[in-house]
Amino acid sequence: MNPFDFFHVSMTAFELVGVFLGLLYLRLEYKASIRLWPTGIVMSLFYIYIFLASKLYAVTGINVYYLLASIYGWIRWRRSGNSGAAATVRRVPRGYAVRLLAAFAGCFALLAWLLVRYTDSPVPFGDAFTTSLSIVAMWMLAQKYAEQWLLWLVVNGVSAGLYFGQALYPTAVLYAIYAVVAVFGYRKWVRDSKIQRFKDS
Repeated sequence: MNPFDFFHVSMTAFELVGVFLGLLYLRLEYKASIRLWPTGIVMSLFYIYIFLASKLYAVTGINVYYLLASIYGWIRWRRSGNSGAAATVRRVPRGYAVRLLAAFAGCFALLAWLLVRYTDSPVPFGDAFTTSLSIVAMWMLAQKYAEQWLLWLVVNGVSAGLYFGQALYPTAVLYAIYAVVAVFGYRKWVRDSKIQRFKDS
């Protein structure tokens, strides 16, 4: 018996649960709530299963990374004293842009090569692009950098088209919503960072 037979029967149900968790996660991220991390852990488990069955291997891998990064982010935010509703938002320090771009380029080159050479992924370059940019964006989220929203805007926009092409329609809609909310999330986090700097001055 194919281990993914159950998935194909229950794909819509799995996706709808994933979409619900994704919307909840987005709301918590917008509010900079520490509860986004445990929500992210559960959501990642759902999407590891969904994307693996859809042969989106790099995206499967990024959800494993999301799982581990959510554990890391949860610990980091708690240690920084943000056990309540909101975390202190910061801006990316000067000089970090080149390092982040280099990290993205290195991840993209490696993942694209692996996907083309060793997998049957139908969209190796799109898969590698969104995965690589997500790795950088997730690290930025754990550091509470407002600019992480700009990366998610690109990731989510591209991902929406990618998942639509793979007939993952509920997930495609979710990522389209993510892309729109990323604009408002960035504006809110920038505003929050200015308020924090005023309080600290």
